[in-house]
Amino acid sequence: MSSVRLGLPAQRGELRDRREDGHHLHHLVWRLGPGVRVCSSAVLGGGIGPRAWILNAQVPGGYPRLDPDRHLAEIAAAEGLTGPGAGLMTAADVAAYTTAQDGGVTATVTAGLGVRGWAAAAPDDDRAPSFRPGTVNIVVTLPAALSDAALVNAVATATEAKVQALLDAGLDCSGTPTDAVCVAAPEPGPDGGEPFAGPRSTWGARIARAVHTAVLAGARPAA
Repeated sequence: MSSVRLGLPAQRGELRDRREDGHHLHHLVWRLGPGVRVCSSAVLGGGIGPRAWILNAQVPGGYPRLDPDRHLAEIAAAEGLTGPGAGLMTAADVAAYTTAQDGGVTATVTAGLGVRGWAAAAPDDDRAPSFRPGTVNIVVTLPAALSDAALVNAVATATEAKVQALLDAGLDCSGTPTDAVCVAAPEPGPDGGEPFAGPRSTWGARIARAVHTAVLAGARPAA
């Protein structure tokens, strides 16, 4: 039996705007509907599970709130989003998002690279605060169901492609301290879904190429 594939659209996300405390801000919304699950490191709805929507919300620099998950839930409610979802946050200009598609995979990226460095920094170099919302946020959608292991592998593959793109853009870093990734795919059927999503697998290679292209386009202005 082949892996379950549904008509999950190759979505870039719907660009929306709002006013908060005198700021004109943007956010991207993916209305996934039923039958989709997400693997993510999102501050709201992270982990692996069914998700009806994804939200990537812009916030002002110097973000003052200490409850980003609640803040994201408020934005989602204002959009009429219901059911479980995943919420990301960034100080980057969400309206400047970049996208790329490859073989049915769509990667959408918002790139905030003002605070960047290497993941394995020495303790003395770790001067960034634990939460600063200027991040590289990556949302990947694909039409093929993935197993649990492949979903986790897809996040790793997207991260590898992000780092490759940052280096190709001439940036001396692996990312920012608060980068986040979401991968959305149909729920698997009895076969359990595609077993692999590493960079040399069929779907992993497509994820890697789409993410690399989208991150490179977003990172070049910061180079």
